[in-house]
Amino acid sequence: MIQFLLFTLALMLPASLSPAHAQQIGADCQSPALPGVNWHRCYLEDKPLIGVDLTGAKLREARLIRATLTGSVLVDVDARRSKFMRARAANADFTDADLREADFTRANLNGADLSGADLRRTRFFKASLRGANLTGARLGNTDILDADLTGATWTNGTYVCGPNSIGQCK
Repeated sequence: MIQFLLFTLALMLPASLSPAHAQQIGADCQSPALPGVNWHRCYLEDKPLIGVDLTGAKLREARLIRATLTGSVLVDVDARRSKFMRARAANADFTDADLREADFTRANLNGADLSGADLRRTRFFKASLRGANLTGARLGNTDILDADLTGATWTNGTYVCGPNSIGQCK
């Protein structure tokens, strides 16, 4: 009986249901890593996402704990309240990303581009942001306690944090 109902439902779906239409229905945590993917509230812990293009992806409340995002493009992603603890995201591009209330505790963001990103209430506790670009980023109530900002370009786009900039840009 259940198989018959599933078959009937499948017949009622339009034949032209594209991935874009499918994303409007809801998150598909098994979808491949492509621009605009909807991984809202997906568990992607330890996932290798090296050098992938996730431009415009919906990652809100996703768990990317220990994920490898090295060199990946996350331009204009919505990753509010996402968990990136211990993620490896060196040289990743988070330009104009919405990362409000995200958690990057102990993440490696060395050389990452966070220019224009919304980092309000984001947590970077003990994260490494060496050489990161924070030009134009919004930092209201951002937790950078014990974060390594050595060599990072500060929000004004001109000041570069000096050696031993731990927890503050010196």
